[in-house]
Amino acid sequence: MARMAGRRTLFAAPVLLAVTFGVFAVAALSPFDPVKAYAGTAGLTASQEHLDELRANLGTDRPLVTRWWDWLTSALTGDFGTSSVMRQPVSDVIAERVGWSALLAACAFVLAVLAGTALGVLAARRPGGPLDRAVSALAYTLEAAPAFWLGLLAIWFFSVRLGALPSGGLTDAGSDVVTFGQVASHLVLPALVLGLSQLPWFFLYVRQGVADALAEDPVRGARARGLAERTVLLGHGLRSGMLPMLTLVGSRVPELITGALLVETVFSWPGIAAATVQAATSVDFPLLAALTVLATAAVLAGNLLSDLLYGLADPRVGFDG
Repeated sequence: MARMAGRRTLFAAPVLLAVTFGVFAVAALSPFDPVKAYAGTAGLTASQEHLDELRANLGTDRPLVTRWWDWLTSALTGDFGTSSVMRQPVSDVIAERVGWSALLAACAFVLAVLAGTALGVLAARRPGGPLDRAVSALAYTLEAAPAFWLGLLAIWFFSVRLGALPSGGLTDAGSDVVTFGQVASHLVLPALVLGLSQLPWFFLYVRQGVADALAEDPVRGARARGLAERTVLLGHGLRSGMLPMLTLVGSRVPELITGALLVETVFSWPGIAAATVQAATSVDFPLLAALTVLATAAVLAGNLLSDLLYGLADPRVGFDG
């Protein structure tokens, strides 16, 4: 396990380097002018001399490779630069927002895994039955529905029609104190929407895996020996059927990040979504590069986690092979 984790870490280093350079290269080719975005409305009337002076102060007049190398060497020491759009250090921007994004993603991921696994096992018990057909139809519908559309629909139903849950934000309007109760109530809708957007994949994988496992000879033999159906389903079918689903954990991380950005925007959740959008539209090199590295690292960690889980669940898989 340690050897595989070490190899993956060594592999991640050049990937992260390539990703950061790609961010600076794409930003350099962008038609957006970061200097005018930084100056705001004042940049519309500023003279070219003042714009050039501001460009020199921000360092955007330097060659692409120089800007990237200076950012990289500073990042290795923990200094990710200063965000031109947020007007504060990049590390502070991320520290203020990444915790809320992690909370939302974790709650949604747990919901998707638990609900998808439970529904997949129940549907696989009687393939083609009423429950299987109903849940499968719902899963394919949710799979095709964009996350932002689900968010708007949830706001209309639970907030506008029923008035049962807040429509967005982190705390109640006018409140300047963050309490557990307010955060929990405001978290319900975005976590539910993000979890529902990920649920179909876990349901379909578990359903197919458990259904295939229940059709195998060892499971038939267990039933022939008179074992209880619950023991056969959970002890044999679920254990074998969960193996394909474990490989899905890492591959869903990019989709989870993308969905979280959309959901955060719809529900005004104070995560990294707003910072990501502003960094992209304003060509904020330091913030955009740091957020991209963070997302890439999360994807690589997710892939490593799925391999580790698969190896732990199936002893036939070697970590060092």
